Amino acid sequence: MTQLAEERGMRAGDCLAGAGLSPSAVTDANAEVTARQELAVVRNLLARFGDEPGLGVEAGSRYHISLYGPWGLALLASRTLRDAVEVALRYVELAFAFGQLSFVEVGGEGVLRFDDHEVPEDVRAFLAERVMTGIQMIGRELFSVGVPVRRLSFRHEPPADTARYRSVFGLEPCFGAVAHELVFDAAYLDVPLPQANEWARRNCEQMCRDLLARRHARSGVAGAVRDLLVRNPGEIPDQSEVAAELFVSPRTLSRRLHDEGTSFRALLDEVRQALSEEMLDHTGMTTEQVAARLGYAEAASFIRAFRRWKGCPPQEYRARGLRARVPEPV
Repeated sequence: MTQLAEERGMRAGDCLAGAGLSPSAVTDANAEVTARQELAVVRNLLARFGDEPGLGVEAGSRYHISLYGPWGLALLASRTLRDAVEVALRYVELAFAFGQLSFVEVGGEGVLRFDDHEVPEDVRAFLAERVMTGIQMIGRELFSVGVPVRRLSFRHEPPADTARYRSVFGLEPCFGAVAHELVFDAAYLDVPLPQANEWARRNCEQMCRDLLARRHARSGVAGAVRDLLVRNPGEIPDQSEVAAELFVSPRTLSRRLHDEGTSFRALLDEVRQALSEEMLDHTGMTTEQVAARLGYAEAASFIRAFRRWKGCPPQEYRARGLRARVPEPV
């Protein structure tokens, strides 16, 4: 997306404004980008270029199977397209952070459906186009010639020009449909894939399982702690109060969080960072007011913490976000 922005005259830094990401971070293979950060980037891109027909298609056309890590490699090493679809859906949250992807086989057709009802409305069309195009790109890499699309539908209204869609999918999509769907001949499901490798697939699947296990660990005690910390911003409880809410001692709470690979301090830091960004982005609260709501005894401590999180003080962060949201004069 930063490449898209730069090609259209928008600096990468402006595209990343408000996301808490530096241009170097987005090219770091070991960096993690949250869904909230990605949404900020998408919104910056749409604020400047949202009128461009098929912008989501252009973004999705740049996705390659190698960018999906072990998830993509597991697909590539699958025996057939049917196996690849099963693997893809089993670990789909490693590849798609927004919406729900599903597959059905009916009447001799394979139907991939993207449900975006829980996706924020202002980014739905872009993300739906990006996902569907990304699927098309994956199909082309699984099969050297790709899988011909029989029908393609989008829930949003048609753009002024559909040339980009026709170029990528080989047909005119149906817009204003009841669902985002990509339909192909089910006969392709059992065609052997050219790079099938059972050993590689098993190993990549194991990596996918390990990645998911680490993510899901946060849904245990850590998830309960996080819920308590965000329950009432302005009255963030300390570790003893959280332990009491969970009917354990502070020491037991520390041990259980350690077993999940985190700590109370790390979770508190994480929650404070997220809440501070929300307050600075969407309220007129002063730095001192935000610091107080987050439980800091003095604003200076909050400013130091925020600089550690985002690389700049709160006022500079807010100013960057405001500049990104102000449209340029025509």
